[in-house]
Amino acid sequence: LYRYRKPKTKRAKRFLEKREPKLKENTKNAMLIKGGNANLTVTEVLKDIYAVKKPFAILYKKKNITRPFEDQTSLEFFSKKSDCSLFLFGSHNKKRPNNLVIGRMFDYHVLDMIELGIEKFVSLKDVKNSKCPEGTKPMLIFAGEMFDVNEEYRRLKSLLIDFFRGPTVTSIRLAGLEYVLHFTAVDGKIYMRSYKVLLKKSGCKIPRIELEEMGPSLDLVMRRTHLASDDLYKLSLKQPKALKPKKKKNISHDVFGTTYGRIHMQKQDLGKLQTRKMKGLKKRPAEKSAEDGGVSPKKSKSA
Repeated sequence: LYRYRKPKTKRAKRFLEKREPKLKENTKNAMLIKGGNANLTVTEVLKDIYAVKKPFAILYKKKNITRPFEDQTSLEFFSKKSDCSLFLFGSHNKKRPNNLVIGRMFDYHVLDMIELGIEKFVSLKDVKNSKCPEGTKPMLIFAGEMFDVNEEYRRLKSLLIDFFRGPTVTSIRLAGLEYVLHFTAVDGKIYMRSYKVLLKKSGCKIPRIELEEMGPSLDLVMRRTHLASDDLYKLSLKQPKALKPKKKKNISHDVFGTTYGRIHMQKQDLGKLQTRKMKGLKKRPAEKSAEDGGVSPKKSKSA
């Protein structure tokens, strides 16, 4: 049986704490693995995807003889070793030439993966234009009704968003929006194009936008799929209770977004209300005795 060992050094303790479950998970890392029979095209695709994904990616340069759809143990081993929840596996053979397998993990087990065939590839080196700096967060655009109608394409869209989304940011500056990844699904094919955004002068505050092709660009076709069951997929999307917003009582909003609050107060006794201590506001002895229900202290004069 596996026995948990306490860390002997502070460095090992920090390493284990980093891998513990968190309320807000870290940016997902991806591992790019080259199969045992990968050709030059597949190798170049993995290098270009690594250049786009950096610094949240690990590229394995050695060849690994594994078949993800037949045996997933090696992928799960690499996932646990490198702490990566996304993977891209490249291979090439006569039956499935120029093959890519993109997938993701849940609890270090394969959740879902989709096999894609490369029909056309233009590398980053082939496009002689300026490139975006490393670590630029891309804008993702999906075109084609298949991404909304077909379940396999819908899951592929979710997978691609997970793979390329990058870190979560709280604020955005206009000059930082300089990289676009465009995915188009039409006629049974997926076209991946990448563009650099150029901000040109327009004579007003809003700049004129131009897109310049940057690379890489891929023409892909979907092959085999391994999708998680609905129950497992729903479990992977479950959020901890601590992250769910707590419902606030006695607060409502109207159609314009105005917030209204309801306040509960006890009944106020105006008789005990403190007023300014002025001579004209003082109560006379007759008024005090009437309130107390007693007899006036002053005696009435006899005739």
